[in-house]
Amino acid sequence: MRSDKSQDGFTKKAERRAKLVASANNKAELKAQNNTNLGKSTKVTSCDESNTKKSKKREKKRKRNETEEFCSTSSSNRLLSITIQDTEKNGHGKKKKKHDSVTNDTDGLSKKGKGEEIELNRKEKKKNKRHKIRRTVKFSKKGKAATYDDYSVFDPKTKNTSNGNSSSDSVQQSVVDEFYKKNEIQITGDLIFKPIMSFTQLNIDESIKGILNKFERPTPIQASCWPICLNGRDVIGIAETGSGKTLAYTVPALKHVKNLFYIPPNNKPLILVIAPTRELAIQIHEQCKEFDSACGIKSVCIYGGVSKEDQYKVLRKGFHIAVATPGRLLDLINEGICDISNVSYLVLDEADRMLDKGFENDIRQIIVKTSKNRQTAMFSATWPESVRKLANDFLNNPMKVIIGSPDLSANNNVTQIVEVIDNPMDKDRCLLNLLKQYHNKKNRVLVFVLFKKEAPRVENFLANHGYDVQSIHGDKNQFQRMEALKAFKDGFYPLLIATDVAARGIDIPNVEYVINYTFPLTIEDYVHRIGRTGRAGNKGISHTFFTTYDKAHSGELINVLRQSNQKIPESLLKFGSGVKKKEHKAYGSFFKEVDFSLKPTKIKFED
Repeated sequence: MRSDKSQDGFTKKAERRAKLVASANNKAELKAQNNTNLGKSTKVTSCDESNTKKSKKREKKRKRNETEEFCSTSSSNRLLSITIQDTEKNGHGKKKKKHDSVTNDTDGLSKKGKGEEIELNRKEKKKNKRHKIRRTVKFSKKGKAATYDDYSVFDPKTKNTSNGNSSSDSVQQSVVDEFYKKNEIQITGDLIFKPIMSFTQLNIDESIKGILNKFERPTPIQASCWPICLNGRDVIGIAETGSGKTLAYTVPALKHVKNLFYIPPNNKPLILVIAPTRELAIQIHEQCKEFDSACGIKSVCIYGGVSKEDQYKVLRKGFHIAVATPGRLLDLINEGICDISNVSYLVLDEADRMLDKGFENDIRQIIVKTSKNRQTAMFSATWPESVRKLANDFLNNPMKVIIGSPDLSANNNVTQIVEVIDNPMDKDRCLLNLLKQYHNKKNRVLVFVLFKKEAPRVENFLANHGYDVQSIHGDKNQFQRMEALKAFKDGFYPLLIATDVAARGIDIPNVEYVINYTFPLTIEDYVHRIGRTGRAGNKGISHTFFTTYDKAHSGELINVLRQSNQKIPESLLKFGSGVKKKEHKAYGSFFKEVDFSLKPTKIKFED
């Protein structure tokens, strides 16, 4: 009984399977019939999915062979060449298409050879497409696009070769010579550029000119350096403090960015400005921020003394201009947060101060990581041997602009008063007497001290005598230093006690008096201290306390006073006017300064 039931089950399953196969075959036959009616020659051999996939592949291959046979059938055995898109760049950064001309081949090629040629051309087009997407860079109308194996953005030919002072070319040479003679300007180099003596002669955007119109005219260093920088040349600018060196390199940098409509990756700046101190870096950044909205660019400031996390967030948002101090910038580069390989415009501001502070190795490491095809500008108040060597190593055939003397010189707009104090303990009393004479509790007075422990003591001493006073020194964190400097600029605390961190490059408007409570360690720092007043053509007064502890600097101070046509007190002359020669760190007094830019001369002796 059981066997009969099992046999009936098997027969029912077999019948069901047969019905399914029959229905599947009917569907396949109907599909084949439809294909033949449409003119297709597809042969359906089975209802299996793998067979249908194979049939589709065969159909595609058949079509490709038909197109190849159609291309090869020609009475004259002509070959239909494949159009190849070539990513050549013209002056406008646009792509050109080059079409290979139709060529005759009397011998002809086999289908296999033609298929290989088609496949190679197809691969070549894919390769060009990948290359184009990943590495093509667009430049301004006058710049040429270029691609490099090291993904560098810039090419020596893409430097700004436009004439930045086209309207100044019409200025007569006699007027130019008189301008150079009046301002004691010396320019050395292989080319001649006429100065830009008014803002109307600048060939820049009107948005930038609108911001510059608040000034009366360009300063001598700006008038001389702008045409050089705008023509893409490396430049060395030597000028006294307060002469407007910041705008001398900022305006060409802005035009450099405006000429490039290619936006680099987020952490790759186009412009890099390096400054020795945090305060100077912040000041340069504030001046760049005035042009951000007008020019459609973004600038950031990188400096130490603050959290790195906040700077990480700012850098990830993307930027065009970076203003930085050497130490923190090198840290971010080594951590991979900031990439300066695309920097095509590099500025070293206060180069002598950076080398004096021991940043030479950091500066060299930073410069090596920038683009090899960069434009470099170096600005300094003095021209020592260390700065000359750095310029000789990293600048490419630079033009040198010197305003006044290349040696150390003080600002002629500052009246220098030197008071010799026999007893150093009397300086507090003398300071109170000076403040009664100079300070009306509204005008800005800057008092310099030497040691950071001395700054809070003088601050507390003056506060106890009823003065609104703040201080800046190394024991304060960066936030406290910035707040104190801002309060001094805004006039909330018109009296500021500072160490030499505020002596270099800080532009505080309307500082009427500078008091040197303690004489600095070097005469260079003295010149920069008194340069905080008398800026931008204004007049100022500096008053210096000189004690017996400072007698080693008497000769240098006398030379600075004599060069500036200042009155030399008789009490200062008693310390002597001799100047000790500075010895080289490695060679001592046997070292001789050599100008590496000079070429050797050949001497011939007669027979």
